[in-house]
Amino acid sequence: MASSTSTASPVFALSSSFQLKPSNSRNNNLPSTFFPSSPFISRKSSCRAMATVIKENEDQKVVAEESFPPKAFPVQDGEGGSNQGPQNSSSDNDSDKWIIKFEQSVNIFLTDSVIRILDSFYHDRHYARFFVLETIARVPYFAFLSVLHLYESFGWWRRADYLKVHFAESWNEMHHLLIMEELGGNDGWFDRFLAQHIAVAYYFMTVFMYMISPRMAYHLSECVESHAFSTYDKFLKAQGDELKKLPAPEVAVKYYTEGDLYLFDEFQTSRPPKSRRPKIENLYDVFVNIRDDEGEHCKTMKACQSHGNLQSPHSYSDSLGEDNEALCDPAK
Repeated sequence: MASSTSTASPVFALSSSFQLKPSNSRNNNLPSTFFPSSPFISRKSSCRAMATVIKENEDQKVVAEESFPPKAFPVQDGEGGSNQGPQNSSSDNDSDKWIIKFEQSVNIFLTDSVIRILDSFYHDRHYARFFVLETIARVPYFAFLSVLHLYESFGWWRRADYLKVHFAESWNEMHHLLIMEELGGNDGWFDRFLAQHIAVAYYFMTVFMYMISPRMAYHLSECVESHAFSTYDKFLKAQGDELKKLPAPEVAVKYYTEGDLYLFDEFQTSRPPKSRRPKIENLYDVFVNIRDDEGEHCKTMKACQSHGNLQSPHSYSDSLGEDNEALCDPAK
């Protein structure tokens, strides 16, 4: 995905704004400062498989929920709202690259700091570590929802697909947490204390970050999901034989195989609905599917870092093909 000309924003100072295009697409009902179009070049642990990109042009209308018009922000002379005109595109791009690098550096530092904390306390206590990890991992999604509902209350804009997908992601992570609780990951008082206090701090930090730079907030979540994928993948390789001998928790069987799986399909924005139906025969299958869920979150968070790339898979399921790419390979 190519980066477009960016400009400074009076509201989201750390985000680069996207290039404005004349189009009839309803995807343009966002404030021009909210979702920058420059995608992140992710850290070492980046995903090879990117979520499907929904491209906009004058001949192809992308369906999104239409609502009241967004709060208008002034656009000056020059494409993209630059008050210096298009001749400053080179300096704008340089500034945008510097901002991206800064945001990534901060996110990597924050993620690595939490990883060091988890490594120091949970070297051999796998289920307790997973309980803490899942308590933290679900926080960004309802933090995003908090800010999105706030903007909707202000009358700035309404974007149903973002609300649906982020809620489905939160629902998925909540079931990961329920599985870890059934496995005894929350038995220790200290584990609950640590997880809950980190989660509360993480919530307010994510809300603030999302209001300043949604791109930065989404990249941080990508880093967290990438670490989760790597953690579960290593666990499966090390403990796979033992896990195959153990029964699956009842909550996992119900979530992955029973009832209405609409929300299960909803958070997987890179694949058509109903294209993934897990089998759950033992505990090994449970952790395989949790790992694969984290890979899907990783791809969705990567796509979110560019304006207009997030849409409910139920909105365009006919145009999606089966995703044959690797889910998320932190080693790449």
